[in-house]
Amino acid sequence: MKKHASLTRRELLAGTLCLGTCPYAGGQVPPETEKRFVPSEAANTPIGVGKGIHPGRVVWVHRPEATRWNGQPQDRTVEPGADGEWWDDKNCDPRIVEEMVSLALRGLTGQKTDKLAWDALFRHYNRTHGFGNTGYRSGEKITIKVNFNNDRPSEKTPNWISGRGLPSPQVVDSLLRQLIEEAGVPGKDITVYDVANDRFISSPVYDRVRSRPNSNYGEITWLTSATKAGNGRVPPAADKTDPIRFSHKEIGYVLIPTHVVEAKYRINLALLRPHANAGVTLTAKNNFGSIYWADQNYWGPRPLHPYISKKLPMGSYSPFVDLVGHRQFGGKGLLYLIDGLYAARECELNLMRFASFKDHWTASVFMSQDPVAIDSVGLDFLAAEPRATYVTGHPDNFLHEAALADSPPSGTVYAPHGERLASLGVHEHWNNPVEKKYSRNLGKGEGIELVAL
Repeated sequence: MKKHASLTRRELLAGTLCLGTCPYAGGQVPPETEKRFVPSEAANTPIGVGKGIHPGRVVWVHRPEATRWNGQPQDRTVEPGADGEWWDDKNCDPRIVEEMVSLALRGLTGQKTDKLAWDALFRHYNRTHGFGNTGYRSGEKITIKVNFNNDRPSEKTPNWISGRGLPSPQVVDSLLRQLIEEAGVPGKDITVYDVANDRFISSPVYDRVRSRPNSNYGEITWLTSATKAGNGRVPPAADKTDPIRFSHKEIGYVLIPTHVVEAKYRINLALLRPHANAGVTLTAKNNFGSIYWADQNYWGPRPLHPYISKKLPMGSYSPFVDLVGHRQFGGKGLLYLIDGLYAARECELNLMRFASFKDHWTASVFMSQDPVAIDSVGLDFLAAEPRATYVTGHPDNFLHEAALADSPPSGTVYAPHGERLASLGVHEHWNNPVEKKYSRNLGKGEGIELVAL
């Protein structure tokens, strides 16, 4: 069996310089000078096994009219004259966002109403997890991991930074409204969280949701880092019963929040953006805000940074596979979303208009039941953007490892909870950035299907 691809001293040093959830957090993101990402395999050559009611389906809803902010952000500054903030309702239309989320749900499941779509999702989950053909039952808990990486208030900057990439409050609000009013999930059974060190859930999201008149919204649990908890947000407790044991002998194990272990279902709500270290940050990397290193008393991913570098060769071990494949994370995965309304240049930089979207905001919502397929689609969109200069190296290594987790190119035996993983989903690249066709769009019985609505 092939051994783990070894890390060079240079690669290890690059990883150990990373701070916080993003490398270079609190410092300057270095300019990207490497060659653009080029897929290691031909277009429309799928690997892995598709997941979901419609295996490998990813829904993409694009509505340019939803995003009307006239700000002119640079990497770290915003030119004066911006019409409010991008997250204001006049610049991120909640009515259109509601329609986008609804369309995505119905398109993903093939159902005619939102209620039927949620019932189909819960029934599919329960059938495939040995619980029988049952829908959601009151008392079953759901956690929602949202990427609040840039929500780091301080005395100097107590509020969200203008122009910075953050979760769209309208998307989070719409998802919670769907769960409570369409799926029938009581607010007391829902936890929204990001528990990486110093991360918070600030008022643009928190106050918006809690302002709804339905008392269920006031009963939602908001889980943030212990250093920022308070004012209605609660700190995490680390569960000791089901650790994630990384399949690389040099890494060890992490604990995860008790709320995640106690929940039956999990939703992953990520953002669409490049990343200086990993190349891209999508649903797989969103798991980084969920892990605790007991020996360091540290919530966050810093020890994993050397192992996710886009500079590693294809066929390298990836901790993303252990995280996505663990029974408490991907094993409980009900739904995966990427909020691409306002995409950023990089995880530590400001928003960016995409040339590939006619010099407009990306104005998109992606949804899937397949964690590998949705990140594959997200990578293709980011790789097609000429201004996304951080998409270099091998950001697709994880996708190959995950799709072939039962027999990965690295030879790793991925077994984060003691049992070897099967394929975590399907991966391939589209035919070209204009047609955006995957294998199932071309009439083949395998691969990804991109449904554009």
